[in-house]
Amino acid sequence: MNFRLALAAPVLAAAAVLAVHTPTFAQGAPLTGEVLEARDVDSYTYLRLKTGNGEVWAAVPKSALAKGDKVTIVKPMTMRDFESKTLQRKFDTIVFGQLASTDGRSASPHGQAPATGATAIKVAKASGPDGKTVAEVINGKATLSGKPVLVHAQVVKISKGIMGKNWLHLQDGSGSSADGTHDIVVTTKDVAGVGDVVHVKGIVRTNVDIGGGYNYTVLIEDASVRK
Repeated sequence: MNFRLALAAPVLAAAAVLAVHTPTFAQGAPLTGEVLEARDVDSYTYLRLKTGNGEVWAAVPKSALAKGDKVTIVKPMTMRDFESKTLQRKFDTIVFGQLASTDGRSASPHGQAPATGATAIKVAKASGPDGKTVAEVINGKATLSGKPVLVHAQVVKISKGIMGKNWLHLQDGSGSSADGTHDIVVTTKDVAGVGDVVHVKGIVRTNVDIGGGYNYTVLIEDASVRK
C-alpha cells in the first residue's frame, strides 16, 4: 500500500464519520473559541472550548491557558473515539492542532521544533555505514529515501500517542535553524524523554502528508530508539 495513503487513511476515515455525526471543521481552517476548561498533562494542554458550533474539546502543545482566554487553533485535525491514557478519559471527538501566534501562524508547528536555547546541543555522529547526522539526513533526503539510517541525537520535543505513535524531534548540533536542517522528526513506538541522548534507527521517508494540513519533507519512520 502507498505509504502516504496508509498513513492518512485513519484520519480520512474518521473525518467521514464525523461529517455525519458532529460539527466539522474544514482541514486547515482555524478554530476559534473561549477556554471553558484547561487541563495540562505531560506535553499537551487539553481545552474545553466554547465555539460558534457549541462546545469542543481540543488538544494543543502544553501552554499556559486559563478559563476565559480566547484562542485560535490552526491546522485542526478532528479525531473520533480518542482515548487519553494520561487523563484516563475517552473523547467522542477531539481536535488536535497548534495555537496561532498573534500573526496567525502556528506558534509551534507539529513538523518543526523551536531552535535550541542557550545550551548548545553537540552530539557525536553515530558510527557505522548507516550513521548520519541530522543535517545529513535532511540534506541527503533524495538519495536516502526508503533507506535505513542511524542517528545519534538529543530529544528536544515529544508528541505522544498521535496516530498510535510517538513523534520525537531530534537535534545533534548539525544543520541550521535558519533553514530547518537542524531538526528531524522521528516516529516510534518506543519511549524517550526530552533531553535524552538516543540512538535512533529507522527508514527515511520523504514528502509525507498525513492529512489535516500536516506534511513532512523528510522524517524517519517506525524507528527503534535506545539510549
